[in-house]
Amino acid sequence: MPKLEGIYQSLSAFMPLLATLAVMASGLWFANWLLLRRASLTTESRLPGQVTMLVLTAVALIAVILALPVSESTRGDLLSLLGLVLTGVIALSSTTFVANAMAGLMLRAVKSFHHGDFIRAGEYFGRVTERGLFHTEIQSEDRDLITLPNLFLASNPVTVVRSSGTIVSCDLSLGYDVPHYDVEPLLKEAAQAAGLQEPFLQILMLGDFSVSYRISGYYPQVKQLLTMRTRLRKEVLDKLHGAGIEIVSPAFMNQRQFRDGEKFMAPPKLPEEGIAAPQAPEALIFDKADRAEKIQNLENEVQSLAVEIKVLKERQQACADEAEAGVLKGDIRQREERLASLENIIRKAKEPTP
Repeated sequence: MPKLEGIYQSLSAFMPLLATLAVMASGLWFANWLLLRRASLTTESRLPGQVTMLVLTAVALIAVILALPVSESTRGDLLSLLGLVLTGVIALSSTTFVANAMAGLMLRAVKSFHHGDFIRAGEYFGRVTERGLFHTEIQSEDRDLITLPNLFLASNPVTVVRSSGTIVSCDLSLGYDVPHYDVEPLLKEAAQAAGLQEPFLQILMLGDFSVSYRISGYYPQVKQLLTMRTRLRKEVLDKLHGAGIEIVSPAFMNQRQFRDGEKFMAPPKLPEEGIAAPQAPEALIFDKADRAEKIQNLENEVQSLAVEIKVLKERQQACADEAEAGVLKGDIRQREERLASLENIIRKAKEPTP
């Protein structure tokens, strides 16, 4: 009987631990099924569940340690050991597991891209299909799925094609015997025929044997970006070949024979009066940067007005002349109206755009 009583006392001492293990295991299983195992969940919607499961697992470990039938000092030592182990795991895996998780949370907080966006990171280009806690999946031009660690996206520049439209371009090289003023209307016509808006031409480089051009235009329907690039190249070929202009490579060396004293160049174009200069494309290309600069200038003006209003109010309080005080009051009211108008403009300018 004494032996049975000892066994019973030993088992009773472990009952809180066994009950805690049963409750924690059941709770983690149910939470895993509820948060992660449902078939309707996508990788994007699993992210909050994955974070929650990590927190619940840590809570379960702490609960099990607290339920152990040991002394308070031993329990404190075990909790300290658990803290050291977790700290070591985080330190040792900071470049992989935890780092990818932190990068995933950072990317979600920044919100630089969303599902369906075209992105380029390093040598990889494609549309975003899934965004998880540890990785981001994109679909390439070959229809292949590429899994990129979130740490890679967080540590490398990511180019995002804006959903409101982008610039589609085509680079080509032409000989020096082809006048640029004959090339420009043909290339702009090709861009318009391809469906691009506001086309513009850039001369990229004057090479040893050829001139490098870039024809660009605005394209609002980014979902057919690859088709538009191909269409633009087709139109460039058709327009230039139709006009009898040959396209050469950057390494093309023209060795045609010509008479002594003959210069191998196109005739210059004289300026024409009454023709407005073409609009610079920078306003279209750097619209977000221009808006940021204007907002910064407005905020600087707001700060200057706030300082001026403060100085005028101090002068008004110290002024004994009623006429001068009235003038100061009018100046303050005028600046306050301007300040309210600027704050309203800045608030509207900062509203997010696609």
